[in-house]
Amino acid sequence: MTKADIVNEISKNTGIDKVTVLNTLEAFMATVKDSLSKNENVYLRGFGSFIVKKRAQKTARNITLNTTIIIPEHNIPSFKPAKTFTLAVKED
Repeated sequence: MTKADIVNEISKNTGIDKVTVLNTLEAFMATVKDSLSKNENVYLRGFGSFIVKKRAQKTARNITLNTTIIIPEHNIPSFKPAKTFTLAVKED
């Protein structure tokens, strides 16, 4: 399902015009991105959590140059579904 499909589905189910739904969806995604970039997790009860995970520093190899490189520690975004979300997906 694409973002356009989501907008169409919400618009059809609620009767709200597609432009308003698209703007709302874009604002939601921008808010989640801003929160995660500030290391603030986003919790949506019954749906899941958008969280920031810290990846530790590690040593890797560049096989073309046959050298060792160090990848510094960094943050990555992650999604952890709620238990009810997981159970609903398992049942279908």
